[in-house]
Amino acid sequence: MTAFPRTRRILLDAIASRAFPAAVIEVGDAGRPRWRESFGRLTYDPSASATTDETIFDLASLTKVVATTPLVMQQVERGVLDLDDPVSRHIPEWCGADRAGVTIRDLLAHASGLPGGWVQLFRDHAGREAFTQAICQVPLAYVPRSASVYSDLGFMLLGFLLETPIPLATRVATLYTQMGIVQDLQYNPPAHWLNRTAPTAFDPWRSRQLVGEVDDENTHALGGAAGQAGLFGTAAAIGDYARHLLQVLDGRAGAFQRETLQAFITKQTGVPGSSRALGWDTMLPTSSCGTRLSPRSFGHTGFTGTSLWIDPDAGIYVVLLTNRVFPTRDNNAITAVRPAVHDAVVSEL
Repeated sequence: MTAFPRTRRILLDAIASRAFPAAVIEVGDAGRPRWRESFGRLTYDPSASATTDETIFDLASLTKVVATTPLVMQQVERGVLDLDDPVSRHIPEWCGADRAGVTIRDLLAHASGLPGGWVQLFRDHAGREAFTQAICQVPLAYVPRSASVYSDLGFMLLGFLLETPIPLATRVATLYTQMGIVQDLQYNPPAHWLNRTAPTAFDPWRSRQLVGEVDDENTHALGGAAGQAGLFGTAAAIGDYARHLLQVLDGRAGAFQRETLQAFITKQTGVPGSSRALGWDTMLPTSSCGTRLSPRSFGHTGFTGTSLWIDPDAGIYVVLLTNRVFPTRDNNAITAVRPAVHDAVVSEL
């Protein structure tokens, strides 16, 4: 009997209707993957390579919770950072009466006042120093902590903060070694990954089809490694990461303490109307995880068509990686696919 037949049918239908050309899903618990399967081809060309379990995806904003957030957790445990440190203590360029009280916690909870949407800093800036100055001079869009507005800019600052004095990619590689992640997962993927990497969009700014090169232009202008995007990897690698978190929540030794992880995955109560935890989002009936995961579930999505959701009560995780931005970023059909997939997984479990 085929595993997860309803979920498989949803993904096969999504590929047939061109929601995305390639997809890999992994469902698992703290001990093992229960199901991993690949679907489609790397592009819509019938002669394109078939998607496999080894397919590499641009993880986009999954970087925020698979790299930046756990690194902040470690720095908090080590006493290098405090969640209630003002941002200006670590980034002197962050100054002004309107933002003096903004903290590390506010950046993680998307409640710093920084504007949402896609701010195209790459058109006029390149490199950390120029981006730092530009972000710190962006007018705040709302009073800090009066709302939660999803913003890449705050996570760019967190990335800058973390890479002093050690490069972000080096910190991330060390973290994954500590977590026992031996699968492919890194910034700036090597050339020998290209033949198994799912293409993303054609980028008019760079005048080329992107394969193995970060889709996000701001991250590209920062050298491919940033706090908000840049990671590439496989579904198996993200599954390793998810299992490690579930094991820590079960009380096993890991890269950080259970109490720290609990604090970061708990919805923040000080921001009106927010579903955000620290780095992570939490479950709402209208969210990408559907309606059947438990209320304590936490997760995140990525612009390129990726997602990770973890249900600590049920002890399960769901990784879904796609390249929905191929050939164009204007294809938003995945917004209906994601909740349907997660509802089907839970019902079939």
